[in-house]
Amino acid sequence: MSIRRRMLAWSNQFGVWLYRRTSGAAGGGAAKVLVLTVPGRRTGIPRSTCMAYVETPGGLLVWGSASGASSDPDWFRNLRAAERAEIQVGTQHRTVTPHELRGSERAEAWRLILSTRPNVARYERKAGRTIPVALLAD
Repeated sequence: MSIRRRMLAWSNQFGVWLYRRTSGAAGGGAAKVLVLTVPGRRTGIPRSTCMAYVETPGGLLVWGSASGASSDPDWFRNLRAAERAEIQVGTQHRTVTPHELRGSERAEAWRLILSTRPNVARYERKAGRTIPVALLAD
């Protein structure tokens, strides 16, 4: 594993620890942040990561930008393979069903994401791929 990848993994682990320790009060800044826990698609070992989200009447939208990397992040690939996921939003813990959005549903969700988080557009340009979007529903 490269040094860069190790630093990213450590940073994610620290972010998850800090979020859980403070129930989301520290580390998110102005962004709405949650912790997603989903089984690894090959190992089945629960994997947790912090991420921004956008609230909708149907659930929470999350997206796999990977800061503009050329491939989808591992957490999103794990989410695709999972029937259920666990999330923590502040002090609340719950089980959700993930649905990857496609076609017009994804386009509508992407417009909503960009209207609330305009900086995300640069990641799609940098990545040169369509950023996947999922709805986490109760």
